[in-house]
Amino acid sequence: MRILITAGPTREYVDDVRYLSNASSGRMGYAIAEAAVAAGHEVVLVSGPVSLPRPARCEFRSVQSSQEMLDACLEEFPNCDGAIAVAAVCDYRPKERVTGKMSKTGQPLVVEFVETPDVLAELGRRKAHRWCVGFALEAQNARESALRKLRNKSCNAIVLNRTDAIGADVNNVEVINESGETAATWSGPKAEIARRLVDWIAGNAWVKG
Repeated sequence: MRILITAGPTREYVDDVRYLSNASSGRMGYAIAEAAVAAGHEVVLVSGPVSLPRPARCEFRSVQSSQEMLDACLEEFPNCDGAIAVAAVCDYRPKERVTGKMSKTGQPLVVEFVETPDVLAELGRRKAHRWCVGFALEAQNARESALRKLRNKSCNAIVLNRTDAIGADVNNVEVINESGETAATWSGPKAEIARRLVDWIAGNAWVKG
């Protein structure tokens, strides 16, 4: 298979030096890319800014903003069999980006934010004969939120994990299938979870066609 994988955070700049982002390390997405390559699949990795070495033997697209990630994914997805969306995409961006560097004024700063493009939802909308697996990092009402994402974003499965996964070498995930049932639960090093997830995806009917 040829698999599109997204990883890492995105950045939304307020001015030329300050940005809105999150603490995603990219480790889970990179581990999945490495596991997929090891399993014999072709991988296109679209990555936000991280401090990890590029996985070997995969195509690599470096992006910064949510829009850049979406553009890269829409360019690559038609030539892929499916997508695994692991990236922690910023939900909001400043409505206006200031040119240069803002200076302190001694007064409160008000910044208006607007929603960014939803990368996973757009891939789900366009998947046609392809498949999409998403990740849901949730804190409150975790399973309910993951189920809502599964349905609203037209995923074939959703991988639920919690905020303690951010920046960690280990993870604790629940894989939820199209019917909303728990298909698997795994705990341990991200590399091991990545291997299990790649094997699980490859064994599904919606992948085999």
